[in-house]
Amino acid sequence: MIKNRYLSPFIQEDLKKKMVFLGGPRQVGKTTLAKLILKSFEHALYYSWDNRADRKELLAEKWPAASATIVLDELHKYRFWKKWIKGEFDKHGHNLHFFVTGSARLDIYRKGGDSLQGRYHYYRLHPFSLGEASNYGCKQIPQNELSLSFKSPKDILAALLHFGGFPEPFIEQNEKELRRWQSERFDRFFREDIRDLENIRELSSLELMTDMLHERAAQSLSLNSLREDLEVSHKAVTHWLQILERLYYIFRIPPYTAKKIRSLKKENKIYLWDWALAPNAPARYENMIASHLLKFCHYLQDVEGYRMDLYYLRDIDKREVDFLVTCNGRPWFAVEAKTDDTTPSPALRYFAKRLKIPFLYQVTLNGDHDFVQEGIRIVGARQFLANLV
Repeated sequence: MIKNRYLSPFIQEDLKKKMVFLGGPRQVGKTTLAKLILKSFEHALYYSWDNRADRKELLAEKWPAASATIVLDELHKYRFWKKWIKGEFDKHGHNLHFFVTGSARLDIYRKGGDSLQGRYHYYRLHPFSLGEASNYGCKQIPQNELSLSFKSPKDILAALLHFGGFPEPFIEQNEKELRRWQSERFDRFFREDIRDLENIRELSSLELMTDMLHERAAQSLSLNSLREDLEVSHKAVTHWLQILERLYYIFRIPPYTAKKIRSLKKENKIYLWDWALAPNAPARYENMIASHLLKFCHYLQDVEGYRMDLYYLRDIDKREVDFLVTCNGRPWFAVEAKTDDTTPSPALRYFAKRLKIPFLYQVTLNGDHDFVQEGIRIVGARQFLANLV
């Protein structure tokens, strides 16, 4: 049984000092987490922008006289929310603690504009991972070799791989409910999130592109190929991909570029936040590892303040490694995902030598391997993934 979400204690602590923004995909558990956190404060109020009465009360700006914690759910759907929350914080920040949640990216001030720098912390909530579902916290120290002391039960890995990490289908673990949940989530994503936040005239083409991306999960994404299949402009495809990223439907991993490896510089690899939508078992497995690594990077960035990045490695000679994690601009460790193969990857050794990557992991889905050969640690997925976050 999952006791609490992994970000809860950090958000509770930060709310005592600053505003907290929490972003993440639809139905990942943001509202549930917010309401649970409210219970830890003596005076707390919850407002949802989707509720008409709440909207009216918010715009009237009638706040409690006493110190209180205020959750503002889906506030980003208000066109002028950025200016509004800045004004309210400047006037009432000494007395009110604002917790803003939403299904779109809320770290808007990092890219310039009317800055709230120093006044808020931003978190990204991810689906359940193997470590979180096993109630095992992150114990990793950046730039050190990963501590892989814990091994998750086999049934949790199997459930995550098949049902994905979103709370409802993962907890239910029912085939029919999974299909219904995915269908309803897809419909609401386009009918509500896209409609409320984006001005898209060719919504049907965007839906078609999203279906195509499901089939391309864990693959290199050619924008030109996608443009030709859809018969639309390159600009339209680029814009639509940005929307899907901004609303936490997909994420892209870029190639790591360095002169020492004659790396490719253009094509990103595409992954789904709901890896259960990937078209086959190998793609789903690679997507699940990508999601775990992204969650790990976001955790170390949002909670600990490290500059984390996730890449893949590929050169013009077609050598490829699935993932490279960097910390503060320096390679930390590389990961190759394998279903069964325990033969050390030649590409891992090649890139490690060229880029001076300190730690190498070949993660197998099947089997409980854990040994080092040719400088590569061959380890089972239920051990490797459970020790991230």
